[in-house]
Amino acid sequence: MLEPDAVKVARPVLRGPRRSNAPGLPDGARLPDGRQTHLLSALDTSTGIVLAQVTVDTKSNEIPAFTPLLDAVQAVLGSLTDVLFVADAMHTQTGHAEQITGRGAHLLLQAKGNQPTLFAQLKAVPWAQIPVGDRTRERGHGRTETRTVKAVTLHTPGGIAFPHAQQAVRITRTRTTGGKTSRETAYLVTSLPAADAQPADLQKWARAEWLIENQIHNVRDVTFREDLHQARTGTGPAIMATLRNTAIGWHRIHGEPNIARANRRADRRSHDLITAVTSSYPRTQ
Repeated sequence: MLEPDAVKVARPVLRGPRRSNAPGLPDGARLPDGRQTHLLSALDTSTGIVLAQVTVDTKSNEIPAFTPLLDAVQAVLGSLTDVLFVADAMHTQTGHAEQITGRGAHLLLQAKGNQPTLFAQLKAVPWAQIPVGDRTRERGHGRTETRTVKAVTLHTPGGIAFPHAQQAVRITRTRTTGGKTSRETAYLVTSLPAADAQPADLQKWARAEWLIENQIHNVRDVTFREDLHQARTGTGPAIMATLRNTAIGWHRIHGEPNIARANRRADRRSHDLITAVTSSYPRTQ
């Protein structure tokens, strides 16, 4: 049985033009012909470190970039065995599922309209008859949020209409702000069986995916003011994004909860940073 804390969660993250829930790589970062640069990244949610990133072809979308991203993550980690990939509905593709599981990894993917058969099957599960597996409540910033998880293994001919899916998952988020209540329901599939992924585990992993906004997007947009950067030349935007990822990752692995404060300290004590980076390379002393 897999221990939840031993499963490394890698979440593919698109960095592109600003959207309602996906802040963009700098709005000013454009190629000479005016096209914007898109990057697809994989984030280790346990550390907040970007493991790898690839540039998305400006004439395509992020789906073809998924395989190169998997290759890059595998090169960094050495193996994808027992790595759990959590991704949004765009990556709920049969080809992606085959690639992930074919490399010994696992998936936790959300189903929406791009997979209508799968979405309809998940929605039709008799959820009212399935007991709540895990529930969490949080209060803060003037709101109350409850997250309820139900999970079930479907023993039906053909199983779930998605490759390697072992469990159907429903996560309901109920939020109350200023006396108004809203509810959001997400349907997911995972390649992990119930023995290796209990509802509390699924809650934790899905929650990690939802926290990406605070871990990376806000840091790059607010602390590093990425949207104001005017990178335009060749691979400049991608290189600058890599440098920002490196800075964030450095501070994360050294236990820094506040990246802005850590940056200010590094500015004042730059020699400490240089020493730490070069200390294991005697020839660079």
